[in-house]
Amino acid sequence: MLAEKKVVVHEKKTLEVMGIKIQYFAIIAIIMFVGSYMKVLPSGIVGVLPLMLVMGSVLYLIGDNLPIVKDYFGGGAIVVIFGSSALATYKILPAYIITSTTTFMTSGGFLDLFICGLIAGSLLGINRKLLLQAVVRYLPCLLGGVIAALGLVGLFGIILGYGAKEAILYIGIPIMGGGMGAGAVPLAKIFGATLNQDPKVVMSIMTPAVALGNAFAIVAAGILNKIGKVKPSLTGKGELIIPNSKTKLDAVEEVEDKSNDLELYGIGILLSGMFLTAGYIVGKFLPAIHAYAWMILIVIIVKMLGVLPAKYEYACSVWYSFVMKNFTVVVLVGVGIAYTDLNAVLAALTFKYIILVGVTIIGAVIGSGFVARFVGFYPIETALSAGLCMANMGGSGDVAVLTAAKRMKLMPFAAISSRLGGALILIIASVLLRLF
Repeated sequence: MLAEKKVVVHEKKTLEVMGIKIQYFAIIAIIMFVGSYMKVLPSGIVGVLPLMLVMGSVLYLIGDNLPIVKDYFGGGAIVVIFGSSALATYKILPAYIITSTTTFMTSGGFLDLFICGLIAGSLLGINRKLLLQAVVRYLPCLLGGVIAALGLVGLFGIILGYGAKEAILYIGIPIMGGGMGAGAVPLAKIFGATLNQDPKVVMSIMTPAVALGNAFAIVAAGILNKIGKVKPSLTGKGELIIPNSKTKLDAVEEVEDKSNDLELYGIGILLSGMFLTAGYIVGKFLPAIHAYAWMILIVIIVKMLGVLPAKYEYACSVWYSFVMKNFTVVVLVGVGIAYTDLNAVLAALTFKYIILVGVTIIGAVIGSGFVARFVGFYPIETALSAGLCMANMGGSGDVAVLTAAKRMKLMPFAAISSRLGGALILIIASVLLRLF
């Protein structure tokens, strides 16, 4: 009797964009672009949103496959911003598309929808016990990195004749803000509202800082890995806590698996909007701090007190995940068209500017690493998670930094830096703007 032969069929993996097979996505893209240039694109959100999804997805795919750019300069995110900005600056897009996109992002309120979903979901999605412990023990490391980074960039701003205030506000703050969507974008709105400046001008100065900061952070991570091999006493080889120290952080609890009921999206939208409204209410009485910052403080207090039922917290987290997965490219396209002046960006890239970005990264490493010993953490692991993961471009930057340092075990703490640290920067920015 012949033994049965197992036939293994290797299915050819088809390239997908937004979960759609490339051939179908190409048809969709062609229809959207043809409609745009024929000036028959439906007005409002029903036309603009799909077009921005197509543009953003195509540019993101290009950026994530460009050598050097994908590894050091933010990959798809940066290409989407500068690519869409170029399409608008050089009038490749029809004028009415540029106007519709700008309206959609500004007076249309889409950016507020994105930001409030981001803030509420990211903070409520953090394990409560971990958040409580992070505030007590990990927060000083974050603050150490921020203070040193802003202090150093301010000092060099004076030395180089750039100006301490300008260096801190337009280079140091956006770099330490945790990327574009959760950092530079809301910062530009806060700066614009507080200083009576055009957010487009502010964004044009901040964007190259965020991109270069991400690149320098990845390079710095590789250097820290090499330093750890030369000075073993400075590293836990992926472990943050020094053994036998009095400081102890509990492990991250596993999130209970919950069904992804469609009802949760509605709850998430409702609560995110409610928290933003609460921020505006408080801001009406205490206008010294921006409504976004008040929203962050309110969400953190609610989370730490544990007064919100777990289902509602989870709903905000589900909405946050949906927004991040589907709307990030839309926001990046909008940032490129409505908030980024490509000519201003190119004018900002001077020798002084690059030096100031570099010293910001150095400050983040030194400050967080210095505080580490006082809380019982290893300096290199702390500099990586609390320093460089504050200075990179959010989640993708966290992966790039920890991969370069060969310390992916630090991802839970990198997430705290990107979420809690990014929120912290918005609060600090609101306060500094009033002081300056």
